[in-house]
Amino acid sequence: MKSHKITKSPAVRVLPSSNTPSGILPFSSIDRCAGGTVLIDTIHVFTYGSVEAAPRIRDAFAKALVYYYPIAGKIIEKNPGEPEIDCTGEGIWFVEAKANCSLEEVNFLEMPLTIPKEQLLPQPPPQTKFQYEILLVQVTEYTCGGFTVGISSSHLVYDGVGHAQFMKAVAEMARGLPKPTVEPVWCRENIPVPAKAPAHGGPPPSFTPFNFTTSIVDISGGSINRIKDLYMAETGQRSSTFEVATAILLKCRARAIDLAPEAEIRLGFLANTRHLLHGVLPSVEGYYGNCAYPIGITKSSEEINEASLVEVISFIQGAKKTLSSKFEDWINGGTEANQYMSSDYGTLVVSDWSKMGLNEVDFGWGPPRSVMPLNDNVDFIASAIYLKPPLPKIGIRLVLRCVKEEHSAVFCAELSKFA
Repeated sequence: MKSHKITKSPAVRVLPSSNTPSGILPFSSIDRCAGGTVLIDTIHVFTYGSVEAAPRIRDAFAKALVYYYPIAGKIIEKNPGEPEIDCTGEGIWFVEAKANCSLEEVNFLEMPLTIPKEQLLPQPPPQTKFQYEILLVQVTEYTCGGFTVGISSSHLVYDGVGHAQFMKAVAEMARGLPKPTVEPVWCRENIPVPAKAPAHGGPPPSFTPFNFTTSIVDISGGSINRIKDLYMAETGQRSSTFEVATAILLKCRARAIDLAPEAEIRLGFLANTRHLLHGVLPSVEGYYGNCAYPIGITKSSEEINEASLVEVISFIQGAKKTLSSKFEDWINGGTEANQYMSSDYGTLVVSDWSKMGLNEVDFGWGPPRSVMPLNDNVDFIASAIYLKPPLPKIGIRLVLRCVKEEHSAVFCAELSKFA
């Protein structure tokens, strides 16, 4: 059997293609809540390309970094808990690589991976301090002409929407545009700083690992639309794909984990708050910092199990309607932002990547076949990530790490009813 191998060139620094401003830039209060110095790993699979994919993309990053110059700097922390960006212009790490196989031979990097993720992601020199890095990129070319872009990026610098905005700018440079169509906005200092909440005593929280199983489920467009039609028929209201998929997931998981009737089931998800910052930011469209707030629902296990899908969708819509008031309350020092992020087994946190824009990144050979997260080391909180399914499928893909092994069979059986 053929051994699939990726040969990497040494990592190099890609600098902005022209001079950029220097200085220290602050992060916003939302940035600092977003996930510390965590690097988010993703793989972007492009079926078509050319032998010049890697150098063209490398040059495009250099051009885009002129406009997004903070990304070419490094994270510093002079005072504990107060990270900043030093705009050094030292650039990003970039690796060119070649595979000895076609994408089809490795199943287009569908899960489970047939190539270790370490081969797909950039590895800088050993002395590199990952916690201070902002962006690392690896472009791997395959024998079929396709390529993958493996990315490790700092969640401190941007959320998913902001990351997609930057990647679209890189793609525009690769396609020969003179400058990004969306002008980037930093302005992190414009984001209000929440009033200081009183300190609470006691020891720091401890987390119990659950050893979640990983599963990937595609819910068909037909199933989604049938439930949307049902919701419209019963309520006279529209529902979104996110709301339908989350209602399905919440009910299937509650049935599988089978908690006591009175046990709490929590759902948490991040809602985009850009529309709440008009007048605060000079341009909401160009702002690429973290701009989301966690909202959710808390119900008993019995309530979720006995509720219909239509009722659960209504619970989720009700939570979304509270965003404006809860975000304002948080800014004023009220509601805690992490109240739906408890680490008990009854909590589920979902993240919708399907609308971020990463599937619209086109370096000149068409959009990606798929975009997948590669972080699989969080075992203290049940999670689900929503993606667009690989082309040409329609519907939504769920990447799930939210049940223990003993509940996996029932969970997958319940979800398969909607596949």
